[in-house]
Amino acid sequence: MAAPPLLTLQDTALTFGGTPLIERAELTVSPGERACLVGRNGSGKSTLMRIAAGLVEPDRGVRFVQPGTTIRYLAQEPDFSGFPTTLAFVEAGLAPGDANYRARYLLESLGLTGEEDPTKLSGGEGRRVALAQALAPEPDVLLLDEPTNHLDLPAIEWLEQELRGSRAALVLISHDRRFLSALSRSTVWLDRGVTRRIEQGFSGFEAWRDAFFEEEERERHKLDRKIAAEEDWLRYGVTARRKRNVRRLGNLHALRQARREDRRPVGSVTMQTSEAEGSGTLVAEAKEVSKSYGARKIVDRLSLRVTRGDRLGIVGANGAGKTTLLNLLMGGLAPDSGAVSLGTNLKPVILDQARATLEPGMTVTDVLTGGRGDTVTVSGQNRHVIGYLKDFLFSPEQARTPVSVLSGGERNRLLIARALAQPSNLLVLDEPTNDLDLETLDLLQEMLGDYAGTLILVSHDRDFLDRVVGSVLVSEGEGRWVEYAGGYSDMVAQRGAGVQARSVEKAKEAPRAEPRERAASPAGKAKLGFKDQHELKTLPERMGKLEAAITQLRGILADPDLYARDPARFEKASATLAQAETELAKAEDRWLELEMLRESAEA
Repeated sequence: MAAPPLLTLQDTALTFGGTPLIERAELTVSPGERACLVGRNGSGKSTLMRIAAGLVEPDRGVRFVQPGTTIRYLAQEPDFSGFPTTLAFVEAGLAPGDANYRARYLLESLGLTGEEDPTKLSGGEGRRVALAQALAPEPDVLLLDEPTNHLDLPAIEWLEQELRGSRAALVLISHDRRFLSALSRSTVWLDRGVTRRIEQGFSGFEAWRDAFFEEEERERHKLDRKIAAEEDWLRYGVTARRKRNVRRLGNLHALRQARREDRRPVGSVTMQTSEAEGSGTLVAEAKEVSKSYGARKIVDRLSLRVTRGDRLGIVGANGAGKTTLLNLLMGGLAPDSGAVSLGTNLKPVILDQARATLEPGMTVTDVLTGGRGDTVTVSGQNRHVIGYLKDFLFSPEQARTPVSVLSGGERNRLLIARALAQPSNLLVLDEPTNDLDLETLDLLQEMLGDYAGTLILVSHDRDFLDRVVGSVLVSEGEGRWVEYAGGYSDMVAQRGAGVQARSVEKAKEAPRAEPRERAASPAGKAKLGFKDQHELKTLPERMGKLEAAITQLRGILADPDLYARDPARFEKASATLAQAETELAKAEDRWLELEMLRESAEA
């Protein structure tokens, strides 16, 4: 028999400020679930996730959690007060009986030592610590809201592998297509306050969504035609048959009411660049350029040539020096040795990752107009700022809103709006995809594809890089940068590996490790014997067979008439399924233990 759901939300509704945010939302999380929750920015995804975590009380609806189920939610703004170290914070999330070694293992995997002072963490470091605390207890249900935010490529790819090996049921919110496609098996779409579900991963969602919108538009067109026909009758066909006329007039009013209440999808962002005259053939050239900070090399003897129309992606781990490299190429930073030459007639527009160019006290209109009037010039044409803001999904009421109250996604859209309004023949974009929803990412990608100038892009979004750039410049460590033709996937194929994480500097006096951690640590010089090596080699095949058997058994038990038709077969399949799931869990635990020992021995 299929296991009952661990977490259920039924008929959930929530209103903010008189406006319905969630009207009829459903969510079911079963053991082994791999679901992604998708929807436009502002659709209520994070709110629904917090309702599922028990942190927000809805206006209506039922939340049920199976007794004994442990749920962990990735906090957006964790409270570190009272914790002397990051390790102490993560260990505080463990329950009695949980393995303490996972706290340090997760922190080090995410680029931290465990000895950091929580009060001095950057936003990105705080996010990593919160992620480690959510993962450490190995809960039954993991609710992860944008888990890849502020993570670099090595950490994102590590997290994918970690979640693949987790037995926890997952519900994911993310703007990273590659991440969602790799992990999800079902998709919950929150649109206009209502959830719809398909038993497919994210890779099948967008085609299904587009087909749904097309069908919805056909139904809306039918309704419009029916209203037009009834209005024509009202004008020309009223007769003395009063009862019939009253009823038909009532039907017309009902049709009009349905049309008024019809909620269309939120509009799409409209993007258009203001292109300047073409630059010279040469955009930027670096010859034997080097830059160091103290003993650390950021760039070591780099030679690179960027020509008009190039699409160059720059990738590397956090701290590899991507922003420093951008500043060198754009002439904003002098190299220690070598030379950088910039081309002629360059009109660059730079979108910085830190959004430091937005003054908190400025209004949305001031950002676009520079405080001069209510018009903005786009492609040589004057446009009223309200109309231009609508292209980027800002309401007229937000025109006078201070920048300080905008969300991360709204701030990013505003910066992109300002950047695209400026005439340019060179776009330099440092992490432009942060906090953007998937539809806006699509339109940004299309705009960059049509852009006639040169593009230099820094991004951790693998799918976006594959769709946009023509070559990738990757950090190889020790200040060495190498260019590869193609997108991110092409780089991985040529290089044989993705971006490597920078090594974590160990604290001089780390706390004493748990016995299991010591056995898996490099200092212990643990080695795999022949038997362990053979077991590590054969376990993946055994796990694959168990997963195939479990899938087959679940298919048998999915037959609603099986129990009535053949009770003996039903009982046998149920018992076999339970045994196979237990064996798979043990095999996964053993594989993880051996894999950690192997990595320690190699280190």
